[in-house]
Amino acid sequence: MPKITFPVEATHIMMFARALDDTNPAYHDAEAARRSEAGGIVAPPTFTTAVAQFDPDYPLRPKHGESWFGSAKEASGITGKPATSGGLHGEQHFEYLRYPKPGDVLTAEVKPGKEWSKESRRAGKLIFRERITEFRDQAGDLVLVARSVGITTERPVEQTGGANGTAQG
Repeated sequence: MPKITFPVEATHIMMFARALDDTNPAYHDAEAARRSEAGGIVAPPTFTTAVAQFDPDYPLRPKHGESWFGSAKEASGITGKPATSGGLHGEQHFEYLRYPKPGDVLTAEVKPGKEWSKESRRAGKLIFRERITEFRDQAGDLVLVARSVGITTERPVEQTGGANGTAQG
């Protein structure tokens, strides 16, 4: 997978924190942040997930003029049966050596991790795949490691209509 480089800017940090409704002054108030343990503006713990915005091939972003499997009630632009059974985001862990701060230029490198499987009654084999993303700063120093686990199913789980349209069973 290609490495992706992105700048860490104070405005991005502030907007990310606002989107999370996190009012911690370490994310937006330079004077208050300077007096805090952080010693200045720092990024919120999950901020590096925004690296996807700097990846031109990010698969979950719509591409102009192309059909896209959206996240609304109905798939947008996709007809027929899905090509796969889909997937789930199972886990996310962040290990910080330090918090990213304005002025950093981070490079994210994704590496494969462990893979394992488990049988389920409704979906057949569940396949768990770990992805490890290392974020290094402009000096090449490791800033944090993000580990995520994705889950794919052998077959789609049949949806039965409950009172509110949710799966039953």
